[in-house]
Amino acid sequence: MDAHAALQPADALVRAGRPLVVETFAAWREAARELLVHGIPPKQVTWGAPHMDDLLAGTDPVSGAPSTAEAPHNPSSPPTEPQRPAPHIPRSLMEMLQSAACCRVPDRWAFLYRVIWRWQQGEYDVQSPADEDGARLHAMVKAVHREEHDMHAYIRFRERPEEAGPPRFVAWYEPRHDVLPQVAEHFVARMGKISWMIATPDASVLWDGHTLHNTGPLVRDAADLEDTGEALWLTYYRSVFNPARLNTDVMHQHIQSDRWKNLPEAKIVPQMVSAAALGARKVGQYEAVGQRKGTTIPIAPEDAQPDRQQPSTLDECRRCELWEFATQAVGGEGPKRAKIMFVGEQPGDQEDLAGQPFVGPAGKLLDRVCDAAGVDRDTIYVTNAVKHFKWEPRGKRRLHKTPAQREIEACHYWLDKELAGVKPTVIVALGATALKSVLRTANVTLKTSLGKPLRHEGRWVVTTYHPSYVLRVPGEDAKRDAFNTMVEGIKLAHDLLHRPVDVPDA
Repeated sequence: MDAHAALQPADALVRAGRPLVVETFAAWREAARELLVHGIPPKQVTWGAPHMDDLLAGTDPVSGAPSTAEAPHNPSSPPTEPQRPAPHIPRSLMEMLQSAACCRVPDRWAFLYRVIWRWQQGEYDVQSPADEDGARLHAMVKAVHREEHDMHAYIRFRERPEEAGPPRFVAWYEPRHDVLPQVAEHFVARMGKISWMIATPDASVLWDGHTLHNTGPLVRDAADLEDTGEALWLTYYRSVFNPARLNTDVMHQHIQSDRWKNLPEAKIVPQMVSAAALGARKVGQYEAVGQRKGTTIPIAPEDAQPDRQQPSTLDECRRCELWEFATQAVGGEGPKRAKIMFVGEQPGDQEDLAGQPFVGPAGKLLDRVCDAAGVDRDTIYVTNAVKHFKWEPRGKRRLHKTPAQREIEACHYWLDKELAGVKPTVIVALGATALKSVLRTANVTLKTSLGKPLRHEGRWVVTTYHPSYVLRVPGEDAKRDAFNTMVEGIKLAHDLLHRPVDVPDA
């Protein structure tokens, strides 16, 4: 299509027998609005793909015969049909059309115009799954949403050397549909200020920590992405692979075959599956191996812990696997020499996104508890036993998941630094996880510790409920009792400031 034709209105191009070339949903929407206003039915419109040769530019779009409307459009000549009012499309249908526009099918623009034309003619069942076009529309929307979900799940970011500069993480993916912009917004919300890039065969997105940049293709394939940590990941994958429990049918049900090419472990999975079929499974199941008696070697629990990283900042922390799934680490906040320190369990969803402790619903309830106890919240240092948000997906939500003991122990490193720096007189453990972390033992319960001050390493330790427990406990009476228990616990902590920890009880 020449430059003059590209500037003509959509209805004029149709009457001239030229295809309407659109690349984006916004361009299609403007063209469709103009066609509807001029009452042009779908059978008279030819929709073209970007960059295609203008082979239909001298023919009738329906019969293929030479067109009689080759003259340039004259804006002053009256239209052949009277103009109709601007179309009104409900938001629900427009959202479905926008999602379906991401579905890579050859006739998507023509199909979407047929749907919107039928709606404009009063055929409102076109949005119903019971209608033939409606069923196809729903299927296209479902395919796009599924592709978004799969891209969230199967993208594997590779870490680049720090000296190489931004982006810090890069990923390659070959999506079935045009969902890169939506997926990019998902990772902007999840990866905080860390720079990254997602490359696909048709387009790329780059996040510099503040702005999202959309560009054309920058990478040819996954081989162009370097990753110094991939060899370590493949070694770990081999070590946890159990040939005795291999079920290839289940493996293919969980991850479709065309998705494996985007995963680094795809390089070694076929070899391991073949080895299992050739005898590794039999060796893995050999009963005598499991019946052998080992030698018991006495060792102190602290000496059995794995060698962990000794990072200088929370952003560098890789002491457990929680950092991989959290947006950022969340440290403590408060006066540097606070007399009272609150220790919670872990940051929640809002804390993970904000990078601050107790800013969500639990934090607001904690403010109310402090007011009721007559304690100035600004004089207290607040932190968590675990510094990264541990969660599991539930639909579009991230639900809290209790940290494991090994994850609590990995974060002792940071809690010890905070205790050494702040030097609080009283620690208030908010919940069982915080209590186990502060006392360095799993053999303690919240029930037996409520309201009973404990001496630990030269400090008072007071136990009370976590604010989230008050929010989720059923029944108004139970909520009120739990709230009052927290108030009494914080009052007790304030009273202990004037009671030496080394003086025995009367």
